[in-house]
Amino acid sequence: MIAKRQHLLLAGLLLFFAGVQFRMVQSVTLSERSSRFVAAEMGGQAQQVMWETVPVRKVIVPPRWLGLALMSVGAVLTVKSMAMKGAAG
Repeated sequence: MIAKRQHLLLAGLLLFFAGVQFRMVQSVTLSERSSRFVAAEMGGQAQQVMWETVPVRKVIVPPRWLGLALMSVGAVLTVKSMAMKGAAG
């Protein structure tokens, strides 16, 4: 499938605004249920037992460069879509 102008524009804008969101948010605190799921998927059985006994909420801190990277890729895709020829109809 060939990417059309509007597809690239949408992808570029979504990536750009996701990058802005990552730049504005310093950390994300998961609920207890989500924290248990992440611990079960990443830790194994020993950590799962620990997480079930102690109600701890996991805090995720995205790296600072992630927002800038998403904004950069989104801006490039948006400008690229503007440079493409429009649909004939």
